[in-house]
Amino acid sequence: MRAIREAPGIVGVGAAVPPDSYTQQELLDTFGITDPRIRSIFLNGAIERRNLSLPPLGPDGKPTTETQGDLLRKHTASGLRMGREAVERCLKDGGASLADVRYLCCVTSTGLLTPGFSALLIKDLGVERSCQRLDVVGMGCNAGLNALNSVSAWAAGHPGELAVMVCVEVCSAAYVFDGTLRSSVVNSLFGDGAAAVAVRAPGRTSGEQPPTPALLRFTSHIIPEAVDAMRYDWDDAHGKFSFYLDPDVPYVVGANAETAVERLLAGTGIHTSDVTHWVVHSGGKKVIDSVRVNLGLSRHDVRHTIGVLRDHGNLSSGSFLFSYERLRDEKAALPGDIGVLMTMGPGSTIETALVGW
Repeated sequence: MRAIREAPGIVGVGAAVPPDSYTQQELLDTFGITDPRIRSIFLNGAIERRNLSLPPLGPDGKPTTETQGDLLRKHTASGLRMGREAVERCLKDGGASLADVRYLCCVTSTGLLTPGFSALLIKDLGVERSCQRLDVVGMGCNAGLNALNSVSAWAAGHPGELAVMVCVEVCSAAYVFDGTLRSSVVNSLFGDGAAAVAVRAPGRTSGEQPPTPALLRFTSHIIPEAVDAMRYDWDDAHGKFSFYLDPDVPYVVGANAETAVERLLAGTGIHTSDVTHWVVHSGGKKVIDSVRVNLGLSRHDVRHTIGVLRDHGNLSSGSFLFSYERLRDEKAALPGDIGVLMTMGPGSTIETALVGW
């Protein structure tokens, strides 16, 4: 297929998480949560473990309360550690070195830094000073595909040169603990993690094999009437930022999933039934079930999405790359296969990408 021969493709992927992993029960015990409603939220969300950077314990044996400054410092320190590890693993996976990186895009929604992670990682890793960079901040769980669209476009305009995107989400730097159901839903769901992907378009060398999977097409589907359904805003009562997720998010996303995929496939001659591989954001049990039902997918189709949610929780913008890494490691994709990448987040937005092997 000519489009695959010429399109930018994924040449490497790598992921990283903090060293500390907790079961949902351990988190309930650590924070002394006894409210049966909150315990039910934690224990019935199809999540077994999450990697988190919890605050230190106080004299009473309970985690201390962190200020917004504490959370931002955690975001920076943990984010840099995870981001560096994810990029290094990604480059090793792609048989590349830091000297090969010509473009670095960093994505995050769990803290605000100026300069951003792109400048900090270039300094920390020793990337060439001529490396071009981009920071995508505050777009939420869908941002990985928003950014990958831009990275793919840069790679297409610079054949043979390597672009890297890394999603760095320290979700434990964005929590509020107030015992309410609003905060408890968020606190039960998100985990910390970083994931990087390396992208390159075929160079001009005769006979060069194109990288796969090829990134063939990106589309967006925005749901403006649900603009407030997912947000990260200031909480005056606690003096810090906090997430908010509307209970109707799974149904809003599910109801629009088919339209988003139809827009992606329009004019390609490809039908939903032709898609062999689905890499969907691990947004939560209800979100995954809603998307699966509305698209007519089996649990096997979203097995990696379910597995990432089980083992890590919702990793925000990098979740889909954790799922893609599992698909790649499975070695199930064959030449000629078609895949769909899908992320969902604030806006409300569904982002999709069409990939081909």
